[in-house]
Amino acid sequence: MKKDIIRRNNVKRMGNGSQAILFAHGYGCDQNMWRFITPAFEEDYDIVLFDHVGSGNSDESHYDFQKYNSLNGYAEDVISLIENLELEKVIFVGHSVSSIIGLLAATQRPDLFQSMVMIGPSPCYINDEAYVGGFSKSDIDELIETLESNYLGWSSFITPIIVGNPDKPEFSKELHNSFCSMNPDIAKHFAKVTFLGDNRLDLNKMSIPALVIQCHPDSISPVKVGKFVYDNLQNGDYILLEASGHCPHLTAPEKTIAAIKSYLKS
Repeated sequence: MKKDIIRRNNVKRMGNGSQAILFAHGYGCDQNMWRFITPAFEEDYDIVLFDHVGSGNSDESHYDFQKYNSLNGYAEDVISLIENLELEKVIFVGHSVSSIIGLLAATQRPDLFQSMVMIGPSPCYINDEAYVGGFSKSDIDELIETLESNYLGWSSFITPIIVGNPDKPEFSKELHNSFCSMNPDIAKHFAKVTFLGDNRLDLNKMSIPALVIQCHPDSISPVKVGKFVYDNLQNGDYILLEASGHCPHLTAPEKTIAAIKSYLKS
């Protein structure tokens, strides 16, 4: 079973410490997106990297459209990965949608986790009367319609918005290439699950301590969203990073590392 999990999620381990720290990538990405972050943790931690099924170099044959029709399917994978690798009291670092995947996993099995770092989390992307998610329902409907009809064109349009640092076009290109490397059917499905999901009521179910790392401006997860997440966590901390865009682990790794390390020390 352990070998199956390692193959399924393309698990990689490194580092010299005993404390496990698990890095989980966002939509359309893979574990390589953490390459500027992990060297800073190798000396003191047991680093675990993986790809969600359908992303990166995971085993795509495990992709079950019914299982992954909600983020709970990905949370199940995280739990099985931790159990099969026999990890204890894991520090979970999740980017974007993986913040919510980690939240769901830690809610189901708090005994497996020590703490969580949520980079650019959003429990719901759609505005309603009392909540600002950053997008109107028509925005999301148009986004879904566009990716359904022209996924490659949508990828070209959305990736610079996600990265949000026009002075660093190499990261927009990298993210675009990552989007385009996914099976389009899986990419479309994962996008719909991500952008149409609503996990606001799950936030206060998680008991483990968590840090919300927020950037400004972030077109995907605005400040009001990060504040909402922080305000609704049982045991949350919040930092507004001096960085812009949705991918500070790529565009501002030193600041991201400093924020994570400061939180873990405290």
